[in-house]
Amino acid sequence: MRQLLLFIFVMSSILLSAQPAKRALNIPAFDERPLHFGFYVGLNVMDYSITHKAPSKLEGAEKRYGEVVSLAPGINIGMVTSLKLNKRLNFRALPGISFGQRDILFVDSDGNKDDKSLEIKSTYLEMPLLIKYNGARMVNAKPFLVGGINPRFDLAKTKKDGLYMNSFDTYLEIGAGIDSYMAYFRFTTELKLSIGLFNMLNPAGTREPEDILYTHVLDKITSRIFQLTFYFE
Repeated sequence: MRQLLLFIFVMSSILLSAQPAKRALNIPAFDERPLHFGFYVGLNVMDYSITHKAPSKLEGAEKRYGEVVSLAPGINIGMVTSLKLNKRLNFRALPGISFGQRDILFVDSDGNKDDKSLEIKSTYLEMPLLIKYNGARMVNAKPFLVGGINPRFDLAKTKKDGLYMNSFDTYLEIGAGIDSYMAYFRFTTELKLSIGLFNMLNPAGTREPEDILYTHVLDKITSRIFQLTFYFE
């Protein structure tokens, strides 16, 4: 979280320092439009928060620990529909698709690691529904905060090597960024954190013999996604 705030501060400082005091406004009537559209592209990093079962609940299974060992960057793309509510607020619907991966490595109580990690790949269909709070426009830059919910459905979920994950989750999202007004369009840089609300671990497991090594030693898995997104509106 500290890195997120530091990045936002640095981006704000760079953009604001680059605005000459007497520079003419680009697309001055842009924020007066009741409705506008666009598209976005971005990068994401997907992570899990893993909760393990207490030893008393393992029912004879060996105590093992799983953790996300690498964070592979993914991509997200989609469309923008933005509705002006008042001078400060916009309602934004951002249907899109995102791709990413998490690698989980299991270690036993003696510190022995599995030979390979489990690769959990995701292809999300998503529909962020967000409220954007706009700061005051300063020549051709404007800071903002954004928050809302994002239902996601994972098209790639299957019974993967002993770990069975659910497909649907709903995320709380919060972020911040900078709108930059160009000559013919608005370019936006945004950092956002998504926090999954549901347990993604399917308690039914895979019903395969190796399931006891994975699903049966875990109690809960929740999702987290960090996103850097660029909007063209």
